[in-house]
Amino acid sequence: MVIYFLRHANAGQPFDSPKKDEKRGLDKEGIEQCGTVGRFLAAADVHVDAIFSSPLKRAAQTAFLVGNEMGFEGKISMESALKPGGTFVEFRALLEKQKKLEAILVVGHNPNLSEFLGKIMSVSGCEAAIDLKKGAVARVDLRRNSGELLWCVTPRILRAFYSTAAESVRPKSSRK
Repeated sequence: MVIYFLRHANAGQPFDSPKKDEKRGLDKEGIEQCGTVGRFLAAADVHVDAIFSSPLKRAAQTAFLVGNEMGFEGKISMESALKPGGTFVEFRALLEKQKKLEAILVVGHNPNLSEFLGKIMSVSGCEAAIDLKKGAVARVDLRRNSGELLWCVTPRILRAFYSTAAESVRPKSSRK
């Protein structure tokens, strides 16, 4: 199974109240990050059988916007295992239920999403030190007991890549 780990995009400053914070949506930068990441995944010909998201608003918005850019037409499933405070045991149970799928996208929060990514890559259960930035997406090919990280990109890397690519195709006379 291929698992794409996607941390929710930028959503501004957290609210003091946990209940209010659950309803915090993406800010302008976060919406732009979703477009950048979604277009990258579409250009990389990424197709997923299912998208699973934390039910918190910022994660659900990220899942919807990125899925839309990728051309995903299925229903996005809200999973409590991907909420802040979700455990690795809950995450593994989610994966076990989906083991017949070829590729999935999971959208969640730090620190647990980075923890899940780190632990999924280890045969021994030790945690690799992976810090998913907001809007970052990582591809892991999962085998029986462990996964292999194939790539991880952030919106900042993608913006730099796209701006460099755009610069290289402009005629020399119009470059500064």
